[in-house]
Amino acid sequence: MTLPPVAAKKPVERIHHNDVYVDNYEWLRDKDNPEVVTHLEAENAYTDARTGHLELLQEQIFEEIKGRTQETDLSVPVRRGEWWYYTRTVEGKQYGIHCRAPIAAPDDWTPPVIDEGAVTSLAGEQVILDDNVEAADHEFYALGSFDLSTDGNLLLYAVDTAGDERYTIRVRDLASGQNLPDEIPNTGGGAIFDPSGRFIFYATVDEAWRPDTIWRHEVGTGPAHGAPASADFSVFHEPDERFWVGVGTTRSRKFILVGAGSSVTSESWLLDADDPTGEFRVVWPRKDNVEYDVEHAVISGEDRLLIVHNDDAMNFELVSVAAADPQGERRTVLPHHEEIRLESVDAFRDFVVVEYRKEGLSRVAVARRGAKHDDGLTELKFSEPLFTVGLAGNPEWEQPTIRLGYTSFVTPSTVYDYVVATGELHLRKQQPVLGGYDPDLFEQRREWAVADDGTRIPISLVYRKDLVAPGRPAPTLLYGYGSYEHSIDPGFGIPRLSLLDRGMIFAVAHVRGGGELGRLWYEGGKKHHKRNSFTDFVACAEFLIDNDYTAPDRLVAHGGSAGGLLMGAVANMAPRLFAGILADVPFVDPLTSILDPSLPLTVIEWDEWGDPLHDPEAYACIKSYSPVENVHATHYPRILAVTSLNDTRVLYVEPAKWVARLREVGADALLKTEMSAGHGGVSGRYSAWRERAFDYAWVIDVAGAHPSGEGVPAAE
Repeated sequence: MTLPPVAAKKPVERIHHNDVYVDNYEWLRDKDNPEVVTHLEAENAYTDARTGHLELLQEQIFEEIKGRTQETDLSVPVRRGEWWYYTRTVEGKQYGIHCRAPIAAPDDWTPPVIDEGAVTSLAGEQVILDDNVEAADHEFYALGSFDLSTDGNLLLYAVDTAGDERYTIRVRDLASGQNLPDEIPNTGGGAIFDPSGRFIFYATVDEAWRPDTIWRHEVGTGPAHGAPASADFSVFHEPDERFWVGVGTTRSRKFILVGAGSSVTSESWLLDADDPTGEFRVVWPRKDNVEYDVEHAVISGEDRLLIVHNDDAMNFELVSVAAADPQGERRTVLPHHEEIRLESVDAFRDFVVVEYRKEGLSRVAVARRGAKHDDGLTELKFSEPLFTVGLAGNPEWEQPTIRLGYTSFVTPSTVYDYVVATGELHLRKQQPVLGGYDPDLFEQRREWAVADDGTRIPISLVYRKDLVAPGRPAPTLLYGYGSYEHSIDPGFGIPRLSLLDRGMIFAVAHVRGGGELGRLWYEGGKKHHKRNSFTDFVACAEFLIDNDYTAPDRLVAHGGSAGGLLMGAVANMAPRLFAGILADVPFVDPLTSILDPSLPLTVIEWDEWGDPLHDPEAYACIKSYSPVENVHATHYPRILAVTSLNDTRVLYVEPAKWVARLREVGADALLKTEMSAGHGGVSGRYSAWRERAFDYAWVIDVAGAHPSGEGVPAAE
């Protein structure tokens, strides 16, 4: 195909607040329409034809990713009850295998040694769930719930085989390895057992795909057992369309918690786990623009709730209240700090762990407590200038260690156990990188751009020191997100090495709307301040160009989902700065989506973007930057939009419309639609690697990097 598909124009009017917008491509929304499927397939064929010259490079990058990955591998076991739980991968298999092995003794808290590649299973191993078996005969597979009864006899798991994030719950008897008749379809993710294992608590979604109801199911009842489906009992329903609901247990297994939350407001309900059929009671009644999270602790023999909240505390503070009277006296544990964003608290029997952000980086601190000590916080120190650290799998109330995950742009994912009593940090595993990876070849650093309003915007960079020379513009991939207070933290990625080894710079623009620099950083890039996210990204691109890190003909921008909105906006605002733009599942028709409450998750988004349905100012604001509605005659960079037909978060129709509009003004735009995937793209690691190879081959081509690369290990 030498000519791009041309979508038919079937104009419909959208009228709000006396503004008339003619949408020629709204008809593409009906994925059951054969004409729509034909159009998407034609777009895929055109994209394949336009990228055909990159097939060899795609295959080379795939082989590089595969060749650097320890395909047969084992995660660091996590103790839960009387077992060590872990996941294995096997060369040639797409998915993980969930296993367990018995502990040696009640005081066995040191996980079995798993040398790189030397250990492929543990003594006494029991396979409890093989995702490869579950995924057989399905084009898509995702695990949405995974929980064990306290006694370790039952496994609860839930799977999605369409990509639409609706899961079917199943229960397995681990003694026999057989599934029980219990099967609950069309649930949300995050189902759990109550501590007794007698009941399952799970969420269902409404017509807008919003988790709105929590149910209690008694194991051994329901249609499969001859009982009516109505045997499941609704324990909590959230009528407010701005709120999601979820359910969990405290680490102590003392309480079951139901949480309801919007983007800016939350509320928690508590139930004593000894009475799983009892009534939930509210912790703090919801208050607009106040968020809080609840953790159970035992302090001086009293059940207390540790609550991280932002009631008159922009960056959040930590308080303690009596579990029996949570709306009573609040004791301040960690007061608000203007330069530290408190993120979470985790309580164990003998210590408390706090996670927070300081100077743009994640931090972890520990406080011991008990009969003989009540220490202040001790922050764990790391030497790299840029890093990410956080808790990683700590299910046991009485455990003496803290499992930590650590990484940076140059340090592969690393697992540590921190011994609280001694302060020792034990390395348990570092992600193997085959083929002779040398971290000393790479440099990570932080620069600061200055936005039009004088705000300093952090930029993180990583590159190979021997391939990138100061003052010589290099091909660069600049990534951005900037929404929902989500931080893009330093992290290692094996696929990224295929860019760096070709002399590319990878950079992250930490724009406002994210959470890197605290709550105000987020507030400065949402609703009527949203344009700051876009101008921040432009400022970062200009900084990299002005300081000779790169040049406009060598710079590619990348973002996905809400970051795809960022891509669409900067394409309209500053097309001259970029050679190309890669937009994954991009949210590029936000006004149409947010105006329609019947669409998935729309009302929930009003707290983030504004309510254009009822507020004319919000309507005008979103329209001013909506990528689809602001396409204009200019010289756009090359654009690749990637989407999924079954995505329920950002519908495929948005990038389909965007590409059609871009083509109207002569832009070189490609659309690639995964026909059996969801918001996260294809499932299965080999399939995901091929998709990444496709994207990166396009990026390398557009940025003008050398396709063969220097230092790339030869494919076998």
